[in-house]
Amino acid sequence: MNQIIKLTSLLSLSAMISSLLFAQEVPKGWHTLDQSATGYYGLSVDKAYEFVKAKRLKSKTVVVAVIDSGIDTTHEDLKNVLWRNLKEIPGNGIDDDKNGYVDDVYGWNFIGGRDGKNVEQDSYEAARVYHGQKTKWNNKDIDVSTLSPQDLFDYKAWKRAEEEITGGDSPTSSLELLFIKKAYSNCAKSDSILRKAMGKEKYTGKELDDFNPTEADAKKAKATLFGLMSQNGALETTNQEFLEGFGDYVNSEEKKAEAADTPPEEYRAKIVKDNYNDFNDKFYGNPDVMASNKSALHGTHVSGIIGAQRKNGVGMDGIADNVKIMMIRAVPDGDEHDKDIALAIRYAVDNGAQVINMSFGKGYSPEKYWVDDAVRYAESKGVLMVHAAGNDAKNIDTTFNYPTPLFLDNKKPNNWITVGASGPKNDANGNGLTASFSNYGKTEVDVFAPGVRIYSTVPGGNTYQNLQGTSMASPVVAGLAAFIMEYYPTLSARQVKMIIEKSAVKTTVQVKDPGTGDPVNLADISKTGGFVNAYEAIKLASITKGEKKITPVKPVKSIVKPGKNG
Repeated sequence: MNQIIKLTSLLSLSAMISSLLFAQEVPKGWHTLDQSATGYYGLSVDKAYEFVKAKRLKSKTVVVAVIDSGIDTTHEDLKNVLWRNLKEIPGNGIDDDKNGYVDDVYGWNFIGGRDGKNVEQDSYEAARVYHGQKTKWNNKDIDVSTLSPQDLFDYKAWKRAEEEITGGDSPTSSLELLFIKKAYSNCAKSDSILRKAMGKEKYTGKELDDFNPTEADAKKAKATLFGLMSQNGALETTNQEFLEGFGDYVNSEEKKAEAADTPPEEYRAKIVKDNYNDFNDKFYGNPDVMASNKSALHGTHVSGIIGAQRKNGVGMDGIADNVKIMMIRAVPDGDEHDKDIALAIRYAVDNGAQVINMSFGKGYSPEKYWVDDAVRYAESKGVLMVHAAGNDAKNIDTTFNYPTPLFLDNKKPNNWITVGASGPKNDANGNGLTASFSNYGKTEVDVFAPGVRIYSTVPGGNTYQNLQGTSMASPVVAGLAAFIMEYYPTLSARQVKMIIEKSAVKTTVQVKDPGTGDPVNLADISKTGGFVNAYEAIKLASITKGEKKITPVKPVKSIVKPGKNG
């Protein structure tokens, strides 16, 4: 999972030099505001609701599946919008609806064991690919012209993984790891000094900003810790949460450095205990869609953006007002597995989801044919899929961010939207409308949507927090898609995709290329060259003739025959 922006990417050497945009104060819920009225490049959500109200339209419930890390099912802003499998009797240990998944009341957890244990941490796909296929490819004289399509795909991926993993011992990588570890050590020491100087064990970045130390060591400590917290948009985060996240990041980077010599630990296999290589072995997992507060952070935040209960007087408002959120847990702290993602997509489709949000991604997909077939299945059933572009500030026209809508046979589905992250407004230097971390691509990124300092639900029952990443931009679009489907239910997934893209608001203001920092037109780094807008989208939906009956597309089998791996 690499879509949530916290310390995991902003502490790289290149990102340490990035703009302080994320430290700027923005209104909670800025992503819903209207740019002409407020100056913030939001979705004009209130105007969109005024439009459907003026037309006296009634909404129809839309099911949105969130394939993610988990969800807090007790949250005050989410408990009333959770999808419930009415054919299943909770907690009786019986598969009442005979779908193969016992007690799947809120969805399903594909990274859990039958004994109730759950996968929380996992390895990275690069290491799994490198060590898993090392015997097949290492020190072999390979004639690529003789390889089958699957073997060619595997070989190219293995060569990339080899370079990435074995390159971990290069001087640059070693120096970067030393730098990060030193930065963490300095932060921990600074925190110790500040806790004593401030007279409390727990404080937020804002409280640290207001603190005016008189002692030299406390001044230096504040400069060190506040600088990093502000760069990471963590002013509302506590010192304890910030250091915990920083520590987790350091640990993950150390594990990456060890990956060249040591095969990754099989976290998933020890708990799930399925036959991973057999795709027909699919009735594994458990019904625990939360797992833990830590695991559920990402998925709870994403779900709130889509459909947190509107106008209930607490917390924040989701974009769609009549949705049911189906949580499918398949994304650990680490890289997800292709089998879990493919089965999650199929579960969502088979249980009535009309939109699937996918705020995750990785650089390798060894069982891509499983995922491709699942996407084709969703396309055949008229289900819209929304995917986060990724947070590496890379051009994904030429790099890798799986899952991808480009199949192994080079065809593309008509039910997929890839979303880059935008910010609230430009600053004096032209920074801000494109998030500095966002992936981009004139061909592969369809639209940009708000993904910086997005306020939404987090685990705890009644708690909320700002997070940022293309993980937050994707559910903005998923929520918008659900809103359109609510009020214009005859529109197909293909039409909703077209409406969102065609109605995206163009801008004459130049934006920053996240990869180079150069000023460019938004159309140079995205397919539509626009920011999504709910008001413009719903207007276009109102004049688009719906398709009362979707003509099913016969699912196409993968062109690649499963080999030893599936």
